[in-house]
Amino acid sequence: MNLFTARLTGRMLSTDAFEKTILDMQARVRRYRQIEKSPELAEYLELKKLVESSDFKDRKNELVSRKYQDTEEGRKMKTFERLNSTIRMKGYKYAQESETFQAFLKFKETDEFQKIGSIKERLKSSELRMFNMIYRSAFYKNYTKVLNSPELQQLNALEEEIKTEDFQTRHALWADSKRWEHSEEYAKEQRFKELANSDDIKFYYAQREEKIDWSELFRPSFDDDMSSSKNWKPGFGYANPAAKDGHSRTTQRQAYNGGKNTFFMEDRMDLETHEETKRAVAWDQKKGFVEHVFDFTSDVMNTKDAFMQESGLFMAKVRSQGVGHHFFGLSTGKQNLPMIAMYYFDGDKHQLGLVNGDHTKLASLSFVLRSMYHIYTFRWTKNEIIWYVNNLEILRMRNSLPKEAMFLLAQSWLPNEEKGGEGKLKVQWARVYRGVEDSELAQRNEAALKAEKEKEVAAERVEKPVEKSIYAEEKAAAKKPAAKKPAAKKAE
Repeated sequence: MNLFTARLTGRMLSTDAFEKTILDMQARVRRYRQIEKSPELAEYLELKKLVESSDFKDRKNELVSRKYQDTEEGRKMKTFERLNSTIRMKGYKYAQESETFQAFLKFKETDEFQKIGSIKERLKSSELRMFNMIYRSAFYKNYTKVLNSPELQQLNALEEEIKTEDFQTRHALWADSKRWEHSEEYAKEQRFKELANSDDIKFYYAQREEKIDWSELFRPSFDDDMSSSKNWKPGFGYANPAAKDGHSRTTQRQAYNGGKNTFFMEDRMDLETHEETKRAVAWDQKKGFVEHVFDFTSDVMNTKDAFMQESGLFMAKVRSQGVGHHFFGLSTGKQNLPMIAMYYFDGDKHQLGLVNGDHTKLASLSFVLRSMYHIYTFRWTKNEIIWYVNNLEILRMRNSLPKEAMFLLAQSWLPNEEKGGEGKLKVQWARVYRGVEDSELAQRNEAALKAEKEKEVAAERVEKPVEKSIYAEEKAAAKKPAAKKPAAKKAE
């Protein structure tokens, strides 16, 4: 994979631009976590469950669609008004309200009522003559007919019901032409819509669509003092506790120095290869472990005691100096296999991939300047592993994947057959996240990255002649024959 071509065509972002994208992702995750615990989201989810329920939908449809005259309250009010508006009932009501008529009814209950049929007695009393007129009137006949009628009983029963607070509340609801807008359900639906259209809720669901769990599980610290390092320990982290850890091989030119060649500074780890003589235990293919004199010292460091994980999202910002071999990746601690190479410089070219015996698969990276940091990432799921340099996918594997927890490993070495010299493996930062669900997950927010990408491409085109000359010098340097003497240590 020619990364120089990828950079020129705009497919690959610069490390600075891509790191800004990562920081944006992490900021989005922090915001996502805050929203996830917010009372607004809890309220939204409760309202969402409510408004999407069949009971709520039925209630809304009833309030919006049902006509007043079709309700029980509407029918009862119509019946009440009809009965109350008949001539017979009006006459009865008038009689109920007339003082004269009420006086007649009281008189009728007395013994004096017997005199009403006597003309002689009526001539003596004007009141008796008035009561006689009422007694013989159609008005009184209507009153007696209505008094014990089913209509009056129905009217009285309806009147009693209509006076109740419960009926008044229900009637007010159904009589209101804007009953839906004035309902409690409407207020809840409006609140639900308000929350659904809020920036936080829309952001929360947009982030969920990415299906990336950015829960940070491990951030190996780079302590100033090696003796106080909580994460990094010298050695290969062998699974067998009886094995001699941190040894070199007689086929190599360096002795591993027990962490003395590893320096932690300002959240960065430098693993250095120095030209110095050292006697140390080494593994010989024929003789086993033997005392051996080495011309160089270097280191191998691991996080086995602090952190191991199977699957997830692994990221590291790495570069190297010198012509030795430099490796940063993962190991099981079992005879160094399998190993996942996030970053591997073999003295000539950069590679990444899986080292696993007959199932080894490595991809070479052309024109990666060792003096420049890049962000190396791999996504490890149960179905596949995908390697990236910055935002650019480099390699994908679906077969012979590791099926056990692994830890971070950093090391530098010099094979006997090569003329390499002093050098450094620099790890500016490393992160491990919970992981992803499948290979189709978005690596970044496309809209945000597009803007970053356009800026980066424009900048690269402006700087194109300078960049070409830099890469040309790197390529030319790689073709030169190795010097007979190791190169002097360069100041940073």
